[in-house]
Amino acid sequence: MTPQQIKAQFARALAQIEKGQLGPAESTLKGLLLPTKGAAEIHFHLARVAEARGDTAAQIRELDRALEKKPNEKLVLKSAIEANARLGNSARALECHDRLIMLEPNQFQPRAEKAVYLQHIGEFAEAEEILRFLIKRAPKEGETYRVLTAGRKMKKDEALIGQMQALWKDSSITEMSRMHLGYGLAKAMEEIGAQDKIFGYLEPANQLQRKIAPFDAAERDSEWRAFLDAQETDDYSPVGQEQAPRAVFVTGMPRSGTTLVEQIIASHSQAHPGGELGHALKQAVLQFGPAHQMAPLAKLSPMKLARWAEAYTRLVRRDTGQTSGVVTDKSIQTHMIFGLVSRGLPGARIVVVHRDPRDTALSIYKNHFKLGTHRYANDLADIAHAIKMFRRSVAHWKTRLPGRIHEVRYDELVGDPEPQARALVAAAGLDWEDACLNFHTSRKNVKTLSLTQVRQPIHAGRREAWRKFETELAPFIEAWGDDPWD
Repeated sequence: MTPQQIKAQFARALAQIEKGQLGPAESTLKGLLLPTKGAAEIHFHLARVAEARGDTAAQIRELDRALEKKPNEKLVLKSAIEANARLGNSARALECHDRLIMLEPNQFQPRAEKAVYLQHIGEFAEAEEILRFLIKRAPKEGETYRVLTAGRKMKKDEALIGQMQALWKDSSITEMSRMHLGYGLAKAMEEIGAQDKIFGYLEPANQLQRKIAPFDAAERDSEWRAFLDAQETDDYSPVGQEQAPRAVFVTGMPRSGTTLVEQIIASHSQAHPGGELGHALKQAVLQFGPAHQMAPLAKLSPMKLARWAEAYTRLVRRDTGQTSGVVTDKSIQTHMIFGLVSRGLPGARIVVVHRDPRDTALSIYKNHFKLGTHRYANDLADIAHAIKMFRRSVAHWKTRLPGRIHEVRYDELVGDPEPQARALVAAAGLDWEDACLNFHTSRKNVKTLSLTQVRQPIHAGRREAWRKFETELAPFIEAWGDDPWD
């Protein structure tokens, strides 16, 4: 095969991948292995094919072959980190992180990304060592302080707190840096008992994030109602075949206890925590249209529903490495499409978590969410509106899917864990295992803001935290109005 023929075949393979023609693309690429002597580029794109199929194990094999040829290729290393992290291959993921750091020893980002990953797998001490090193290198980068405080409990008279407070007074730092720093300082103040100082940092931080990522409540409501209208039908009975792994959707407002519920289920020997996968809604939009243009559920054929279910399951397999058992999906926005889930995913279970809205609101307001997500979270009145909308959504689906939604009350769960956990595990379609009450000892990865909390056993001390901040929560309480709290 001449160089020109190799180039033409390679271009053909790339075009096939873009068109979703995975079988032909794989055949074309494999035909190039011999004439290119197993070039790294061929193995990298075979890995792309495997990823698109949802086969992360095969993706990793191809990436390893690519790295044998080009061990310092950044794009391949980054893909290997992501793929190995999905399967919980932490040693291999960390090895690839270290290679990237060696390639760019003076760059901030590779070390910061390794530190975040270390936190996710519970290696907080090692993560802190890296973050403190980065603070010395870039002392005005507020995000580093926030990430560091997220992975540890701050103590009184800690030098780091004084350093953060001094930086807060520095008028030269960017708005983005000040925003991150404010969240970190608010958490530190709470942990050292300086309650009167918490909102002094928290309010400016939220105002800055709201400025950077504005929120439109009317637009959000309109989208939600359009989704509900598109799913109005007389028949929500499941069609098609049950997918493997079987999904258990754990849905609730952020900071309402969904991570705790997910970990209880995922500590079962036949279950795995998927985290906030997000694929059900994304695939619905891709295949059936966005909210205001969504094809009516009543008119979706079994074939179209099966295609959506298969795409969802393929992505779950890719992201978790699981091909059987149960995978929890903690995607918050799934409540928008409970009708589609009920109709198109036979065997899927739905769990909804409720918590005192005042505790939920306080926890949302205290935490930084990835920029552009949960935009309502930076204003207490908007948080009240968002929680009410979620409650209306759940009420809507309870009338249309009687007996299909299992509800968990966070206060009841932490107050009397075992009976609530047993009912939860049964609702997930699993037999009881004692490990489900010992989730805090699990080594399964946690991809959530609740990094440190899920490493602790259930305790009732997490309830009614809002009472300490009743004055500061006045805008939320006023916006809530006369609606019952539960």
